[in-house]
Amino acid sequence: MYLYIKALHIIFIVTWFSGLFYIVRLFVYNREAMDKPEPEKSILSKQYAIMIKRLWYGITWPSAILTLVFGLWMWYLYGTLPMWLAIKLLFVAGLFLYHLSLHVIFSQQQKGIYKYSSQQLRIWNEVATIFLVAIVML
Repeated sequence: MYLYIKALHIIFIVTWFSGLFYIVRLFVYNREAMDKPEPEKSILSKQYAIMIKRLWYGITWPSAILTLVFGLWMWYLYGTLPMWLAIKLLFVAGLFLYHLSLHVIFSQQQKGIYKYSSQQLRIWNEVATIFLVAIVML
C-alpha cells in the first residue's frame, strides 16, 4: 500500500511542479502582451487569461492538494518524524508559501493588475527550482 501511495505522491509532485514552472512563464507572456499594440494586446491577454486560469485551477491547485494528501498519508504510514523529514517539511511549507504568492499574482493578473515586470517574474520563477532541488535532495 505504501508504495502505491508513494507513486501517486510522486506523480502529483511532478504535475504540481510542472504547473508552477509553466504558470510563471504564462505570467511573463501575459505581462509582455501588455506592451503590444491593439488589437494584439487584447487578443493575447484574453487568450493568456484563459490558459492561466485553466492551468491554475485545472492542474496546479489540484496537484498541490493531492501531493499534500498523499504526502500526509505516507507520513502517517511511515509513523515517525526523523530530522531529515522535518527539514524537508519546512521546505515543503516554503513551497506552499511560494504557491500562495503565485496565487496572489494570478488574482492580480486576472483583474488586469500587473505589479511585476517580466524580468522580475522570470527571476521569481527560479525560486521553484530551488525548492525542487532542496526537497528532492532530502
